[in-house]
Amino acid sequence: MQLYAQIRLFRTWERDSVNVIDDEGGRLSCRPLSSWEERAKRFLKAELTRADVGYRELAERLKKHGLKETEASIANKISRGTFSATFLLASLIAIEADTVRLEDI
Repeated sequence: MQLYAQIRLFRTWERDSVNVIDDEGGRLSCRPLSSWEERAKRFLKAELTRADVGYRELAERLKKHGLKETEASIANKISRGTFSATFLLASLIAIEADTVRLEDI
């Protein structure tokens, strides 16, 4: 067995989960993703795409608003989907989003 495990995403009937699978196909652990984490992540990524703003540019724009973020820290926050409301609102202001439709979340 190799030292590293593969991470595979799969969809269950109830919710998305992250599973760690060893090289022989055995499940090592399972952590459900919160639907709110997933929704927040998808929403912010969609808004960044709409504004045609990447993580590096977002970091530069956030700096102008007093937040010290790097491209890597933004990628990690968005990947996890567990960023603060402050980060979300600052990001939306930085990309000049003028409307947030709750039905999009």
